[in-house]
Amino acid sequence: MSEEGKVASARRDAFAAAAMVHLDHLYRVAFHLAKDATEADDLVQETFVRALAAREQFEPGTHMKAWLTKILHNFFFDYYRQRKRWNSAEEASKVESPDLENFAASNPGPESHVLLKELDAQITGVLRNIPVEFREPIVLVDVGDFSYEEAAAILSCPIGTIRSRLSRGRKLMQQQLKLYVRGEPTSGTRK
Repeated sequence: MSEEGKVASARRDAFAAAAMVHLDHLYRVAFHLAKDATEADDLVQETFVRALAAREQFEPGTHMKAWLTKILHNFFFDYYRQRKRWNSAEEASKVESPDLENFAASNPGPESHVLLKELDAQITGVLRNIPVEFREPIVLVDVGDFSYEEAAAILSCPIGTIRSRLSRGRKLMQQQLKLYVRGEPTSGTRK
């Protein structure tokens, strides 16, 4: 292998290693978009393939997590929306939040573990049932820890739209969770 080939290979490997740091984040975003674990895996895999192919377009020193999330978001809507492959929330497999698992592990006891799993399931179910235009900003800002500016860039919309959708989405979630706390059925759960 020539010296240029070795340098190019080393750059590609370094880029891939830097991108792999964001794998868990991309999976969480993909799962909330696709509502299916298998499709989320496919989305993340295709995101990495596309990112590696377009690595020359990435500007070193910029926010790789946002760049990868933008690729994932664009692919999801280009590919999945065209084929209308939306799954209902009832078909989506259940995935627990790693943060809640860590909390339960640090506070052992069957009651806390069961309650945290139930709460996680309810929050995830409510999030899946709100309209996608409100779900996306919540996933990016509240789950993905993106700033409003970064979420606006990823979703290709003004920052005011992100703020508005976050507010409405959070209110919708709050309304549904209040029903759950009161013991009333929510739109995404069966009693």
